[in-house]
Amino acid sequence: MPSSHVSANVTPSPRVPGTPNAAVNRPPVSEKPDYVLKYSLVGHRKGVSSVKFSPDGNWLASASADKTVKLWNAYNGKYDKTLEGHSGGLSDVTWSSDSRYLATASDDKTVRIWDRESGRTLKILRGHTNYVFCVCYNPKSTLLASGSFDETVRIWDVYNGKCIRTLPAHSDPVVALNFNRDGSMIVTCSYDGLIRIWDITTGQCLKTIVNDSNPSVSFVKFSPNSKYILAATQDSTLRLWNYHTGKCLKVYRGHLNENYCCFGAFSVTGGKWIVSGSEDHCIYLWNLQNKEIVQKLQGHTDVVLCVDCHPLQNIIASGSLNKDRSVKIWKYDC
Repeated sequence: MPSSHVSANVTPSPRVPGTPNAAVNRPPVSEKPDYVLKYSLVGHRKGVSSVKFSPDGNWLASASADKTVKLWNAYNGKYDKTLEGHSGGLSDVTWSSDSRYLATASDDKTVRIWDRESGRTLKILRGHTNYVFCVCYNPKSTLLASGSFDETVRIWDVYNGKCIRTLPAHSDPVVALNFNRDGSMIVTCSYDGLIRIWDITTGQCLKTIVNDSNPSVSFVKFSPNSKYILAATQDSTLRLWNYHTGKCLKVYRGHLNENYCCFGAFSVTGGKWIVSGSEDHCIYLWNLQNKEIVQKLQGHTDVVLCVDCHPLQNIIASGSLNKDRSVKIWKYDC
């Protein structure tokens, strides 16, 4: 079966699924970015489900429903290698903090750990009973967390490949998860409409955030300083939450997101922007503070499922579904 992330005929929406404190409190920034398309990277045979820059900024990984990850030079778009081994489509990819290893989430119900340099599989993590949809390293890269259509989150010891904790996280597929900056907590979200924060050591649910209208939550991520949470819902809305108080601080609208799990991201290398893919084939950038759409990037020919922001430079990567299948690199020289 094609990756649940990108299957065009699965309904609903299978991916249908921090910001420094000063950035939130300071006056609105008036200048706008001017990202332009630099490279279109082709090679995937099906839709692109996840794009992630390596923490050192040198590499871009793209995961696809074609069961592979491709590695590209983040600065010039040059193809490096393909990671093959999964028997089902991929929905997510994540990097270790030293940029030496990657982990992937697959419809084959496994998570694989890969060596970047050799392209070889190092470990296969088995235990989920349905598609694995999202995966994330903790900041020390000693643990992996994975979320699945089996409605659980599993925490894995990277060194021995053993599952050390299973969280009965949600009552619907777990479609996104993310560690906070010190690795003590994880945030998860689901089609059940809930955002949950968990203590990694105890496995206890510390907080549940629910929006009044209870739309399906399709993406969630801590801000770079871990004081806030960015969440996307399938009512074409992104929200910035203070998870300590459970209060919604900012609402970002204007894009289209009703059927897929479109990634969101924080861009903090230039101005402070919120970035998201969209089902109208575009990428949207908002001013984090005043919520104004500051740029709309056009160039893809299908749903833009995934975006990521480079850790060091003003570079955005994006990936698109089956009618497009490309990875695009956008740059802003300010």
